[in-house]
Amino acid sequence: MAPLRFSANLSWLFPELSGFPARLRAAGSSGFEAAEIGWPYAEPPEALARAAREAGLRVVLINTPPGDREKGENGLGAVPGRQAAFREGLEQAVLYAKALGCSRIHLMAGRVPKGADRAAVRGEMETVFLENLRHAAEVLAQENLVGLLEPINTRITDPRYFLDTPQQAAAILQKVGRPNLQLQMDLFHWQIMDGNLTGNVREFLPIVGHVQVAQVPGRGEPDSPGELNFSYLFQLLEDEGYTGFVGCEYQPRGDTVEGLSWLRSYWEMRGRPQAGQ
Repeated sequence: MAPLRFSANLSWLFPELSGFPARLRAAGSSGFEAAEIGWPYAEPPEALARAAREAGLRVVLINTPPGDREKGENGLGAVPGRQAAFREGLEQAVLYAKALGCSRIHLMAGRVPKGADRAAVRGEMETVFLENLRHAAEVLAQENLVGLLEPINTRITDPRYFLDTPQQAAAILQKVGRPNLQLQMDLFHWQIMDGNLTGNVREFLPIVGHVQVAQVPGRGEPDSPGELNFSYLFQLLEDEGYTGFVGCEYQPRGDTVEGLSWLRSYWEMRGRPQAGQ
C-alpha cells in the first residue's frame, strides 16, 4: 500500500499570495510534489511552466475554460448551442496542458440554462455532452491526454450544474466508452450528494483518474470540524490501491502553510521526510 500523493490546488490554496507563479513557489516550499490549477488562462503557459519547474512541481490537472462568467457560465460541455465554444476552449486547454506537461483536463459540463427545467432539458443536455465528449476523447488521445468528468453538488455549491452525482457521470462515461475519459472524485461533492463514501469509493475507483478533498460542509482543511473522517478515507484509498493524486481543493481557514499541519502529520506517519529536512 503506497502512501497517497497530494497536489496543491492553487485556485484555492495560498490565497494570501498574488498570482500562480508565487503560489507554485509556496507549494513547492511546503513539500508538495504536484499542483493543479482550475483556470490558468490569465497567465502565459510558458511562464507557468517555468515557475512549476523552478518550484520542483508537476502540474497534474487543469480545467477547460468556464465560458462567459459574466453570463453565469461554469463550463460548456453539456450546454446546448455552445458546442463550438466548448471545442475552442478544449483546444486552449490542450495547448496549456502540453506546455505545462499536464496529463489531465477536467471537461466541465456546465449549468442547466437559466429558467429551464432540469428534467425537461436533461435528455438534450446529455446528447450534447456525449457529442462533445466523443470529440474531446479523440482530440485528447492524439496528445496522450486524459479527460475527466467531475460531478459537482447541486445542494450547496452550484444548484444548476448539470453533472451532479457519480452515478450520472459513470453512466455517461459508459455511453461514451473511451478509455481516456475517466471520473474525477471530489469527496466534498460526493458526500453532499450521496454519502455512502465507502461503497462509492470501492465501486467507482476503477474508473477514477483524480481525487479531490475538503471537509463537509465548510469546505475547509480535512482536519477542520465536519462530517468526514479523513484518516479513515485516506486509509481506504490506500487499501483500494489508488495511485493517482489527491488534490487539496479547500478554502484555508487561515494561513495556508499553518493549515497544512494535517498533511505534515500524514507524511510523518508514512515516514516521508518533511520539507527542509
